[in-house]
Amino acid sequence: MKLHTNDYKVKSGKDFNFSKFKTSSKYKKPEQLVLSEMMVETTEKLADLQYKLYAENTQSLLIILQGMDSSGKDGVIKYLVGGINPQGVVLHSFKHPNDQELKHDYLWRHYLYFPEQGQIGIFNRSHYENVLISKVHPEIVLAERIPGINKIDQVDKKFWEERYQQINEFEKIITQTGTHIIKFFLHISKEEQCERFLDRVQNKDKHWKFSAADITERQYWDKYQDAYKDALKHTHTKDAPWYVIPADQKWYAHLLIGKIVREKLDEMNPTFPPLDRKEAIFMNKAKKELLKEKNKK
Repeated sequence: MKLHTNDYKVKSGKDFNFSKFKTSSKYKKPEQLVLSEMMVETTEKLADLQYKLYAENTQSLLIILQGMDSSGKDGVIKYLVGGINPQGVVLHSFKHPNDQELKHDYLWRHYLYFPEQGQIGIFNRSHYENVLISKVHPEIVLAERIPGINKIDQVDKKFWEERYQQINEFEKIITQTGTHIIKFFLHISKEEQCERFLDRVQNKDKHWKFSAADITERQYWDKYQDAYKDALKHTHTKDAPWYVIPADQKWYAHLLIGKIVREKLDEMNPTFPPLDRKEAIFMNKAKKELLKEKNKK
């Protein structure tokens, strides 16, 4: 199975074609033993790279996960962090902004949860909700109390174009200060979402994952697809690229995202910090003292 990650990377400008991205892969699921070996190989490599990133402590990686309800964001997170040292990972799931957050601009709260140098950060939903759910339900924008935006018809095409540009500039600042960004849209079909919702309804252990809002938002499926299409088209950049991941097959989504993250960390090339002369002398002295102590026993 050859995973050509560039096939899932969004193209810029006129070359962007949302319809070419499928929700399922052409591959059949490998035998469980083979699949497990592939996944373990990826997670072990991720753990090694994350360890070096943490030790280097000069750059960080932000992974953004977006997708329709039940697209598998939680499962992707579980897979990615399965073998990684928890000290080197920060996770945050963004819900509806609270009163304190609404007193600031819509990007403010996201700054608070960026990964520190040496960390991998994962956002389960993100600042993109402000051009996704807010675009499907523009009345949400009114709660931001933006000067000059007092009614829904003022949330127009120009407004969204400006917001896409704000996000691009926001991400540009982030990347210029040492945080690398990769963004994933987990592309699930409406039919597969139906199956996953049924599973939640019929399985009492999964009732907690289902709510009336899930059915309500499903009625806006086409509007959400249009919102994603516009967001991907206008906010895909060289330094903060979007990948559209076929999410109908969870195992394939995990393998593909794992490989993309691994390739990104390889590109970042984290390395253990070198010792300066003073530290080298200290280490050598410490070694001699410890060996002397050991040999006395």
